[in-house]
Amino acid sequence: MRKNFLYKLFLILTIIFCTTARANAAGEKILFVPVDDRPITFNETVDVLQQAGCEMILPPKNYFDRFGNSESPEKILAWLEKNVSSADAAVISSDAILYGGLIPSRKHEFSADVLNSRLERLKALRKKNPNLKIYVLCSLMRTPHEGTEGSIEEPEYYAQYGKDIFTATSLAYKNETVGLTSGERMAMNNLFINIPTEIFNDWYERRQKNLDATKKILDLTNDGTISYLIIGRDDHWAFSQTQRESQEIISYAEKNNLTKTKFQMLSGIDEFGLLLLTRAVDDLRGNSPKVYVDYNIGIGAKTFPAYSDETVGVAINSELSIAGGQIVNNPKAADFVLLVNTDPAGETYHSHNALPNQRDENFDSNAPRYGTKYFVDMVERYVDKGYPVCVADITFANGADNAMMNLLKERDLLFKLQAYAGWNTANNTLGFVIGTGILTRYMTQESKDKLLAMRYLDDWAYQANVRTTVGDWIFYEFPNSEKFYSGFGGKNITVENKITELMREFAAKNLPPYEFLRDFKVSCAWNRMFEVEINFSE
Repeated sequence: MRKNFLYKLFLILTIIFCTTARANAAGEKILFVPVDDRPITFNETVDVLQQAGCEMILPPKNYFDRFGNSESPEKILAWLEKNVSSADAAVISSDAILYGGLIPSRKHEFSADVLNSRLERLKALRKKNPNLKIYVLCSLMRTPHEGTEGSIEEPEYYAQYGKDIFTATSLAYKNETVGLTSGERMAMNNLFINIPTEIFNDWYERRQKNLDATKKILDLTNDGTISYLIIGRDDHWAFSQTQRESQEIISYAEKNNLTKTKFQMLSGIDEFGLLLLTRAVDDLRGNSPKVYVDYNIGIGAKTFPAYSDETVGVAINSELSIAGGQIVNNPKAADFVLLVNTDPAGETYHSHNALPNQRDENFDSNAPRYGTKYFVDMVERYVDKGYPVCVADITFANGADNAMMNLLKERDLLFKLQAYAGWNTANNTLGFVIGTGILTRYMTQESKDKLLAMRYLDDWAYQANVRTTVGDWIFYEFPNSEKFYSGFGGKNITVENKITELMREFAAKNLPPYEFLRDFKVSCAWNRMFEVEINFSE
């Protein structure tokens, strides 16, 4: 009798302790300066943290810049200095405080002295809040393989000279590392002759300032100002200038004995905010999450996805480490099971979002392929065994696998998952689902359902279906539609209404009738088709 009483008392005290610990852990104040104000990097990332019980301290959206407003960094830094003393942790984009955001970092005209002074102000934040943990996300400049007329993302001259700059500098780096054939050397020399000197110097000197600033950020990590740093290799290719600079950064880090406990560099950028926020929560709450990973049939972890120079297995290890977690070999020992929808042969499909004159009409993304049923069977098996399951959907670039999603819906599995992602690059998707999956342990079922519904609307409804349908409508309905497709020609409301109409139809057909899905609205916050902002009903 006494043993039974003591056992019950132990259980009661354990429950009280755990409940109190969780209550005390929730509500941390986390200051967040994202890389820009895109829906995925700002609203959707913040929503995950808020659903996990965190209080987010956020700068006004209008402080961020897309077009080169020189006042943006100063506004963000002044806001940081004003608010940092009240935070328990801070996750800060260096691109935001140095340049005003990711896109301005590619076109800015700031001097090295100005950039250095801004980094000194970052260092001074430590004095305002000595116990603050500061996590920083940073990007090496990307090297697009060609330019696009009218694009706001690169200097104007990149439309004409971008392809030549990319090819010439790629050949130069290849010459440094493995050597060139005589034909390649002749091509390289001709390209450098054809690129105007003032244009090449402008492009190169801006990159050098970014590289120098990145080394100073590494110094701040080495001296303890920054608690943890991620450097992202933004969209890059083999032998590109980005890859060359990444090797220089790796050498600099090794020379200064910076290990993975303080710094990592990997492909990606847009998912880094959520990964670092997750690490901040793990540090504050004393959590060390464990994840079991399983893959679709085929080469799985050895897949080299598009827009990355590392395998999926390496990326998962890196991103989980950034988030403060680790992989375990037994699902019973894991906080959740991460199932990765890779193509059996390691292919990345690009059938979503293509314009009508660029599309392979013989490919049907709704048709099950080899591996589709195998993967859904695997999801169902883990769910039926009671494991918390998260799905990383990376078979397609920038959008869900329609065939796989249709099967998940048929088997009533969509809202039996803990988390899902299937947007943009494989690394973006993996990082976002890892961060969300770790934080679901602090969420209610309603919170999980809202986050799942957001991803299904964004990654499945829009990116894999509605975006293509509306793109076709624009292409045929309006003159000069290729430029209209990225700028809307002043007809934003017309386009947004069309997208909202189709998205609501998709939701009514494929998702449960949740109250928050009633009359949701969709807008094109960045005046382009690449992303949308989805606002649920209050």
